[in-house]
Amino acid sequence: MKCKKVDLMSFVTPEIREKCRELIYDNDTLRKIGAIFLDNIKRGLGKATHADSIVKCFPTYVQDLPDGTETGKFLALDLGGTNFRVLLIELSGEHFEMKSKIFAIPEHIMLGSGEQLFDHIAECLAIFVKEEQVQHETLPLGFTFSFPLSQRGLTVGILERWTKGFNCSNVVGNDVVQMLNDAIDRRGDVSIDVMAVLNDSTGTLMSCAWLNKNCRVGIIIGTGNNGCYVERQENAELFDDVDNGSGKVMINLEMGAFGDDGCLDFVRSEYDKDVDRNSINPGKQIQEKMISGMYMGELVRLVLEKFTKEGLLFGGKGSDMLFERKRFYTKYVSEIESDEPGLFTNQKQILEELGLKHATEQDYVNVRYICECISRRAAHLASATITTLLHKMDEKKVTVGVDGSVYRYHPHFRNLMMEKIRELCDPSIEFDLMLSEDGSGRGAALVAAVAARHKKKALTT
Repeated sequence: MKCKKVDLMSFVTPEIREKCRELIYDNDTLRKIGAIFLDNIKRGLGKATHADSIVKCFPTYVQDLPDGTETGKFLALDLGGTNFRVLLIELSGEHFEMKSKIFAIPEHIMLGSGEQLFDHIAECLAIFVKEEQVQHETLPLGFTFSFPLSQRGLTVGILERWTKGFNCSNVVGNDVVQMLNDAIDRRGDVSIDVMAVLNDSTGTLMSCAWLNKNCRVGIIIGTGNNGCYVERQENAELFDDVDNGSGKVMINLEMGAFGDDGCLDFVRSEYDKDVDRNSINPGKQIQEKMISGMYMGELVRLVLEKFTKEGLLFGGKGSDMLFERKRFYTKYVSEIESDEPGLFTNQKQILEELGLKHATEQDYVNVRYICECISRRAAHLASATITTLLHKMDEKKVTVGVDGSVYRYHPHFRNLMMEKIRELCDPSIEFDLMLSEDGSGRGAALVAAVAARHKKKALTT
């Protein structure tokens, strides 16, 4: 089959193209999803409707974006997955210097007690500050805690539920900042001033806003999916702090849970339902399971498994690894789509790893198409929610800060999103997508820096 360097769409097996049709959403469907999302946001912001809302719209208590006057040394903790970072950041005008170290979180700690988890974090923090020889300074710290938090203040965050494979006991319903402070106090060998707790989407917004004054939205498309945006305080009915003067507050959407009430069931496929059923949190984080890197590879694997058993792929002969849950990694999707059209270098190696050496060139074409359907759907779902946020804000020029492994490493994700947002968005709104430079690290330090700036101002007036 001579199909190199041409559009491979015409070479996809017609039956496979037909069966994948449910994974392709037209613009009317995406606009309907956007309208449902907007209704969710309004309910999340309202006092009377918040309790029953799925998209929680928690006020973060971050009221100000960086203004460029932040100076000094700041620490950041970044907990959002199986690895965890400690950072030391020095700011001076536009100058930015960062040192960081990555620590692993063993599975027994991810599934152990809350005290074990925070003792581990405090130990990592103590190791780092001693290595950097700042253990004798009391530095402001920003704590990125990328799990659903109900914030009661800038330094009070109550864990709503665990996601991303964590299930530590005695943390849900408790203040994670207090638990961190308690763990630091138990050690007694370092002095740290926790200035703020935030999630990675807030950090992404802050990090991008430091470089781009038009940034008003932060989105994560990685292991998980979440977003935040700048809202008027008067619309955020749960916000109950003193206005520092901006009249604004950043809202943590917790948008990965969009669909938990069944509102996305009209577009969910059998593969989505399978992924959900076999997850550690069935019925929760429905949009996240359709978009994020934790699930994208498994969605592709389920399609491949079904089509193989139906005789549409690999001559009907699969492999143990293909039929093993979570064995088709999300990075495979990015690698397969990184192959030049008509060339299958990465895919051939991946399929051989999976025990599918008997795959034909027709299989290569079909597998790539299936990957494209799943990743394009994720990009389009993300685009529908971002467009909703762009329409909600009364601004004509908005930058959206984006971070996360899927957005960062998938070769076409940004282009797919830019193209779809242009189709869905009011043409009078000028927008751009900006890759965040370490939002969960730099952003956490910037939140701490802005908080320290306000604290210093309050003490001198």
